[in-house]
Amino acid sequence: MRDFDPRYEPVVVAARRTPIGTAGHAFKGVTVDRLAAPVIAAVARELAGRRVDDVVLGNCMGPGGNVARVSALAAGLGHEVPGLTVDRQCGSGLAAILVAGQAVRAGEMDLVIAGGAESASTAPQRTHRGATEPYPRAPFAPDGHPDPDMGPAAEALATARGVSRARQDAYACRSHARALAARDAGRFRDEIVPIGGRGDDQRPRPLRAASLARLPAAFVADGTVTAGNSSPVSDGAAAVALVPERLRAGLPGMRLVAGSVVGCDPELPGWGPVPAVRRVLARTGVELEQVAAVEIVEAFAAQVLAVTDALGLDALEGDRVCADGGALALGHPWGATGAVVVTRLFSRLVRGGAPPGTLGLAAAAVGGGLGVAALFEVVGPGRDVSSGRDVGSGQSVGSGRDIGIGSGRDGARA
Repeated sequence: MRDFDPRYEPVVVAARRTPIGTAGHAFKGVTVDRLAAPVIAAVARELAGRRVDDVVLGNCMGPGGNVARVSALAAGLGHEVPGLTVDRQCGSGLAAILVAGQAVRAGEMDLVIAGGAESASTAPQRTHRGATEPYPRAPFAPDGHPDPDMGPAAEALATARGVSRARQDAYACRSHARALAARDAGRFRDEIVPIGGRGDDQRPRPLRAASLARLPAAFVADGTVTAGNSSPVSDGAAAVALVPERLRAGLPGMRLVAGSVVGCDPELPGWGPVPAVRRVLARTGVELEQVAAVEIVEAFAAQVLAVTDALGLDALEGDRVCADGGALALGHPWGATGAVVVTRLFSRLVRGGAPPGTLGLAAAAVGGGLGVAALFEVVGPGRDVSSGRDVGSGQSVGSGRDIGIGSGRDGARA
């Protein structure tokens, strides 16, 4: 194993996504590879003339057959580009980026396109042999372990962490309002690759707290989690390009400082980002106060608030957490959404002109009791790879030595 070498630090230099459509609506007839291919092709065009070594995509419910390989071919990358499909459920897109980062850091690949894609609208129904009806989902845990559906699990986390219905509804209103404001201000424009003539996300809409308060509980009688403060089942794709620092050629981007995938109690899967984030911060010596931008997959408002409360973040005030809204407003294409949050970080920090050294954090909770997190650092033109410093900025954070795609367990629970 090579000693740490700053020339091989993985850097995200391009990031794009599709608009996100609610399942059964905007992209109801678009298969997962046809969602992924235009995004992959758009990212590849931003690095025209460079050979793509691999495509790594997260996907949860697709047809099988190696979605990444099929999508790479559909994108016109050529027969020599292989493809790897990753399934860590709702963390798949972010986990795929960590896998790609590890390959770049190891010196095995010079350009990897990584992300995720999901077409809930066209995902096949699956039936056990001899059964007459499809089963709703695969198990996230074996017999003898808790295996809740995500809605009741979010309700359990809200109860365990004392997250009220009023706060959940307020956060849902915030997500939609911020997504609408970002769309109107054009902050999504440069990251979106139109599909079938559609260039905007389908779901964001004006919400009123009074209207949300009238909605019934969706999963547990007299509960607090409703359709209004939960994300919708969605279709979409996102992808980023990772290159080693030595081949960045002056492109602005985000260095992948460190990442982590951890296990937690499968009864409370929404808790997973807490130990994942803590592990990343401990490995890098970074305090959360140093992180300027946080993007967390908004599967449920209850889960976001439980996690941010535990980490000491105020998700309802300020611009640090999901400043332009998140999955509650945009939608939650399971295999893609972890890559969507990285694309959002790229827009907020790199396209937004944040100075070198600015830190961003992406995180996702995962069914079955997992958490995924990644820490990124803005790098700009003129980076001195021999010293690991950005010209005109402070000391580069961490060694980037551990991208942590392993399943390191953490016993933390709510």
